[in-house]
Amino acid sequence: MICPIGPVDRLLLHQLARRITARCGLLCRVSSTKLDNPRYAYNETRRQYDSKTILHCLKQRSKEKGEWVLGVTSVDLYVPILKFVFGLAEVEGRCALISLHRLRPEFYDAPPQDALLLERMEKTALHELGHALGLTHCRDRRCVMYSSTHIEHTDQKGPEFCPSCGELFKWRVRKQKERGD
Repeated sequence: MICPIGPVDRLLLHQLARRITARCGLLCRVSSTKLDNPRYAYNETRRQYDSKTILHCLKQRSKEKGEWVLGVTSVDLYVPILKFVFGLAEVEGRCALISLHRLRPEFYDAPPQDALLLERMEKTALHELGHALGLTHCRDRRCVMYSSTHIEHTDQKGPEFCPSCGELFKWRVRKQKERGD
């Protein structure tokens, strides 16, 4: 389930849900309710939002609903050891989080492009879902599991898993289904 956090374009979320379903066979839908803007995670000094704090909130929602949750927000995210992150996942968990803030072309002084934003969203969401299923970063620069520390990395890689990561992803999904997760 995709859960909007704060103001997020619902049309983009529905397009993302369709792409995730088509790409990896996971039935994905957009929640009819959204979470409020995550003020509780705001760090005044950094002027960013602590992604781990938001992920913890998503974990609670996942437990309540008994399903996987992908949070999507427009706020700028960080983890303490990095200047920013595009997303974060609970490794081998049921939650992932992505931010549109630095995925938007406008952040890099380019004109708005919904198609490019959606492509970046898809890659980032699949990457974080891969982490949630226990996948690590891949060395193949074309694989969606390649680490993106700059937006150029996200743009250069494809929206697909390499053969190794793809097989591991499918295997982990099967194991989750067998366990009833």
